[in-house]
Amino acid sequence: MKRILWLVLLALALPMAAFANNSVDFTNSGGTLSGSSAGLTLSGSELIAVNGLGSLGLVTGDLGSLSFSTGTLMSGSLQMGGMFNAGGTFLITGNGTSGIPNGAIFSGTFDGPVTWTLVTLANGTHNYTLQGTVTGTWMGGGTVSGATVQLTINTGKGFFNGSTTISSGDSNITVPEPGSLTLLGAGLIGLAGVLRHKLRA
Repeated sequence: MKRILWLVLLALALPMAAFANNSVDFTNSGGTLSGSSAGLTLSGSELIAVNGLGSLGLVTGDLGSLSFSTGTLMSGSLQMGGMFNAGGTFLITGNGTSGIPNGAIFSGTFDGPVTWTLVTLANGTHNYTLQGTVTGTWMGGGTVSGATVQLTINTGKGFFNGSTTISSGDSNITVPEPGSLTLLGAGLIGLAGVLRHKLRA
């Protein structure tokens, strides 16, 4: 009876392990953010750090690029802040440096409204922050999701005029742990074998 109880607990625990996720963090710097009511577009932003990709740990340097475009402006304004529609594109590309893959690491789109926020500092100057969630394809296949936050260079006492520079950005993509799925399969096979043995006895 005790063995059957342990088997039931194992059967309940394995599905939870199968859904364990690994978070991969991407940091970008620089690049030009341009926009109109048709949407915002980031180009020329350098991927400068990746943390949590496989067994690499934290990797820094010139590692690739990050670019995106949003959907159209749905409310507010470019100068005072607003919301952009879902859609557009979101691409993280590696250049093969220090174990980072060469080619598309994540290719997706904004899956919900993108927030464009004006931040007025105490000295009267302005920063802007772009935030949104993304869904797309992870390298090698599989659908994954995440979020991004992009900070602009201070625009002084003027407002966004259609083009500015990104100071830094952070994107976090959640990917499934491949080992967890293997663990689930092995556990279920073992459980089936033990139950079959018990039923025969």
